[in-house]
Amino acid sequence: MADLMNCPNCANPLPRRAMECPTCGANIALATAVAERKAVRLAETRPLPPLAPELLIPRLGDFLVQRGFLNAEQLEAGLAYQKQENQLGQPVLLGQALIALGLLERTDLDAAVTEQIVMLQDALRKTNVELDSRVHQRTAELQAALDRLTELSELKNNFISNVSHELRTPLTHLSGYLELMADGAFGPMNEAALPAMEVMLRAYKRLDALIENLIQVAVMARGEVELRLETVLAATLAEEAVRRNEALAAQHAVNLRLTQEDSPLAVNADVEKVTWVLEQLIENAIKFNHPGGDVTLSVTKGKGGVRFEVRDTGSGIPPERIDELFLPFHQLDGSNTRNVGGTGLGLALVRQIVESHGSEVDVTSTPGAGSCFGFVLPRGDA
Repeated sequence: MADLMNCPNCANPLPRRAMECPTCGANIALATAVAERKAVRLAETRPLPPLAPELLIPRLGDFLVQRGFLNAEQLEAGLAYQKQENQLGQPVLLGQALIALGLLERTDLDAAVTEQIVMLQDALRKTNVELDSRVHQRTAELQAALDRLTELSELKNNFISNVSHELRTPLTHLSGYLELMADGAFGPMNEAALPAMEVMLRAYKRLDALIENLIQVAVMARGEVELRLETVLAATLAEEAVRRNEALAAQHAVNLRLTQEDSPLAVNADVEKVTWVLEQLIENAIKFNHPGGDVTLSVTKGKGGVRFEVRDTGSGIPPERIDELFLPFHQLDGSNTRNVGGTGLGLALVRQIVESHGSEVDVTSTPGAGSCFGFVLPRGDA
């Protein structure tokens, strides 16, 4: 049946690709054009439905029956008359059909329409009042939730800051005695104890770095970032960051290199904080790399300043998870069996420090091929 159609002249079925009708002999293309013109003329001459208030009223017939203007039989007669007129191409409204049949007076129709319009207006007004009330209520609830969230965030930051400072004091005492023992201040140490002493010193340094990061997170969350801006050569920052990670790169058998332009480039930055940012990015690139992999820190002229990039050949990051990198206390691999440790604070601090310099960190990565973290600092001679 899908390959058949009706002839536009005689309405008998014929093949869809037929050029002439086998029943009436009409040319299909010509007959189609004639039928189309007839349809257009009919549409142009057909009267439009009359404009009347009745158009605004839903289920007018049921309302007329409820108000006692009609009974069910009279309504059925009116609906049948309306259907008949519509089929004849003379559309009428239900109220007009009832008046034409003598089943309803014009005054009664106008009264019913007016009454229902007033009811609809009242219902609309009540709905608007209820909606406005719900909007105000919901807004107040959201504001209360926001205030509570702000309060909890402040409490969290204060807790982190207080605990971190409290941990700093005993840790300082512990580190002092460990260093004295390592230097032999209490007498020579047994050679068997030296490896244990080295483990304790590394653990102390890791704990000290963690506490410092916690303090910085709490400080920056309160908007108390203090920058000591000065003009400094970008090479100075880059070389120091590379130097601090040379031992880590050797430990992981990763090739660490620095590339920069021949002409000196100066930036306006907080030396200590930006050096820490570069050090952190390099450290991450080394930890998430593989033996024999490459980590490169490059310093070049960038749009609007000097661009720093740390590129690696590590495992890479799925594009849909890049935004998660900068969430505090968050690791992409949150399992207990992950290969690389950490608290998830490093990159959160990196972003905050870079943004406090008026810039932002951009990340490009290909899973299995490596990642690139970059940012731009303003020129020191600007």
